[in-house]
Amino acid sequence: MRYRLTCLTPLLVGDGRKLSPIDYMVWKDHVNVLDQWRIFRLLAKGPRLEGYLTQLKTAEKLDFASWGGFAQNFAGRRIPFENAAYSAYWNRAMGDSLQIPTFAAGASGPYLPGTAIKGALRTGMVFANWRDGMLQEVLTRVKSERLPRRPAEIAEEHALGPAGANRMRLVSAGDSAPIAVSQFKVYLLRTATLQTRGGGFTLGWKQSPRGAVDGARPEESTPWFAEMAAPGTSFTGAWQEKAFLLQPEVRRAIRWPESFQCARIFEAVNVYAAGLLALQRQYASWAGMGLLDKSLEELEQRLEEARQKGSCLLSLGWGGGLPAKSAWLDTTNADYRQILEAYQFYNRALASNMPFPKTRRIVFLNNRPATLPGWVELAIEA
Repeated sequence: MRYRLTCLTPLLVGDGRKLSPIDYMVWKDHVNVLDQWRIFRLLAKGPRLEGYLTQLKTAEKLDFASWGGFAQNFAGRRIPFENAAYSAYWNRAMGDSLQIPTFAAGASGPYLPGTAIKGALRTGMVFANWRDGMLQEVLTRVKSERLPRRPAEIAEEHALGPAGANRMRLVSAGDSAPIAVSQFKVYLLRTATLQTRGGGFTLGWKQSPRGAVDGARPEESTPWFAEMAAPGTSFTGAWQEKAFLLQPEVRRAIRWPESFQCARIFEAVNVYAAGLLALQRQYASWAGMGLLDKSLEELEQRLEEARQKGSCLLSLGWGGGLPAKSAWLDTTNADYRQILEAYQFYNRALASNMPFPKTRRIVFLNNRPATLPGWVELAIEA
């Protein structure tokens, strides 16, 4: 059996690597990734190597007037911007926003790690199998004398079963086959935030390292760039369902219900996707982002179609933020907020009495804030 994962919005599943602004140059609305070893071998034959190394050590960006020819002749690959307007934003950008996270790739080319699929399925299963009292149990753990590193570990075990009988053992997904580099573009993202105004909320765009500008002026906010698979891109890989675990005597031994099978996992994931989309549409309504809300509405329609076909929708990869990685979606719950308050990282955001979290990374399409990253459809093929 094989799976087919189709990108519905731009997707980035990376391996932690980023392109530094001294590893690429922007030319003709493309990110031209430099083949540094070829450049070093060329410059070693003449007197310019020392000047080039000094640039690499001290400059935030390579000087195009001096080294622009490398972008034309020594580029290992060229990744187009999704829109030509982004070159101007890149030229004005500074600091960390020039670091471009890249898609996971091996010797044969870019691919989708199977662990990304399995992790997203697991999150949906935990959400769908959450029971009363589990959140209170997590709260009790974080109030102990020593703060646990994985406070929800016991809750996950209650939802999915202990290690030997974990329901996620039923399925496994391998890494996808490599795909063509032509399927990728460099997308522009900006961080939306909520601001209070007149007893309600209004849209703002985050600036780095702090502050925000009015929602009508996104071009003044900090841009972020990422190499992402374009909508419509498909990844295929090996899919296995361990049928021996569904044999009656094995079911009894590991205490799995008679009705449990792969379709139950997909339905659980779709229940989670529906809840997450509703949460994101509420955010789009608060922020007054009509184009984003339309995109989310289309995803809800795609979710209904997926349910009828027996496939599922997932939110995975980079840029989804806390809502897309958490198996608990009701952030107004008092117990949930107490759990987060135990970790100082969240204290400032929680103290603001704003909806939590109040930021989202928004993908711009045709230079307009259009969608959220990482939404895909997963289908199984015989």
